[in-house]
Amino acid sequence: MDTGLSFRVTGRVQGVGFRAFVQRTGQQLGLTGWVKNNIDGSVSGIAEGDQGLLVEFIKAVKIGNRWSSVEGCEELVQKFTGEFQGFGIRR
Repeated sequence: MDTGLSFRVTGRVQGVGFRAFVQRTGQQLGLTGWVKNNIDGSVSGIAEGDQGLLVEFIKAVKIGNRWSSVEGCEELVQKFTGEFQGFGIRR
């Protein structure tokens, strides 16, 4: 069943390739959505797709890439919209 997930990640997640890591992870899992930097130093986004794949996705996001240091991750299940084409980085 397809569903949506919004997320906000805190820690050392800007300037360390974290958005590209999240984008690549979403693409590899066949999810759609986006990720962006926030003015407060956090990173947020929306991912949509298979519920099981979203669980896998958020596990990877909570670990991060080798240069990041994830301190917290807030997530909220949302209704699937189907509005996204691919998984992108927003500025």
